[in-house]
Amino acid sequence: MIDKSVVKELSIEKYLGTWYEIARYDHKFERGLVGVTANYSFCDDGKIKVLNTGFKETLDGPKSQAIGKAKIPDATVPSKLKVSFFWIFYADYFVLELDENYQWALIGSKSDNYLWILSRTPQVGEDLYRELLAKLTKRGYDVNKLIRVKQKTL
Repeated sequence: MIDKSVVKELSIEKYLGTWYEIARYDHKFERGLVGVTANYSFCDDGKIKVLNTGFKETLDGPKSQAIGKAKIPDATVPSKLKVSFFWIFYADYFVLELDENYQWALIGSKSDNYLWILSRTPQVGEDLYRELLAKLTKRGYDVNKLIRVKQKTL
């Protein structure tokens, strides 16, 4: 059984900005992408704009972008968002764990098939990576299914 509990408090204002994808479960809408980032910003209507960017196969490959939107359906649980890249179809975006300084995040959903490790920097140290894997393992996730995402160095 996977523990999909979310963080109790989330400041969307602090969460906005760019996140680098450190690792993810494989899924078809990101298959073959490296150098993946997600940028979150406010829209005029109060929703959150999501801009996902990556490169096909290599860090010098063709750029791929997807623009979506996110919303918080229940203000009492701001760490359970809904994200849409396809018209009216929204998917779960659960902030499972979050660094107190918003430097890394573990993201899941209702489904066991989606999992991401995000960071504010393109790389994380091996000690932190192992710590994050341990957190996910404790929750019941199969960390062997994670794909490390190649990122450019700053």
